Amino acid sequence: MQRLKLGNTVRNFLVDGAIFAGFLLATDPHATGQTIHEWLGLAFGAGIITHLLLHWKWIVNVVRRFFSKLPGQVRINALLNSLLFIAMTLIIFSGIMISKVVLSTFGLSGSHDAIWRWLHTSATNVTLIIVGLHMALHWKWIVSTIKRYTWQPLRKTSVIPSRTAARNLDQAQTIPHYVRNDTTVSVRNQGGMR
Repeated sequence: MQRLKLGNTVRNFLVDGAIFAGFLLATDPHATGQTIHEWLGLAFGAGIITHLLLHWKWIVNVVRRFFSKLPGQVRINALLNSLLFIAMTLIIFSGIMISKVVLSTFGLSGSHDAIWRWLHTSATNVTLIIVGLHMALHWKWIVSTIKRYTWQPLRKTSVIPSRTAARNLDQAQTIPHYVRNDTTVSVRNQGGMR
């Protein structure tokens, strides 16, 4: 059996996409139910750890060079990522503290203190804003990755005509005449159409 090899870009895109989808699902516990919300929150934490491990070299390099020469966008990205990490940690930790389902599975009970619920909700609301900024900062990468790994392969399989093929097809439909037996005949007059 041949093993599928993913490049770093595809792997990062899939992991980040799964984290994003999980985050969006987990932000509405009324839609998923409390049980799915809590277990998805724990899986989300595992996704964050995976993301950090995949980008560990970048993290170490940026931390080392943060106060020296570093492009502005990289510095902003590092600050946003730090805020995102703090907010996500607060969401996961406070979620565990107020858990009704996951902790009871292990014979434990969560806290009923309102401060944990407030912290969980506030951190989630702040995270939504930070995720939006994070996506805006990486928008070119997101779009180019989607184009490169979905749109372009579809075009290569001729499911979607290329611009040249579409242009040629359009020109072929607008040519008013064709040559038959060295005589130019109008397309409309061909085959008995008058």
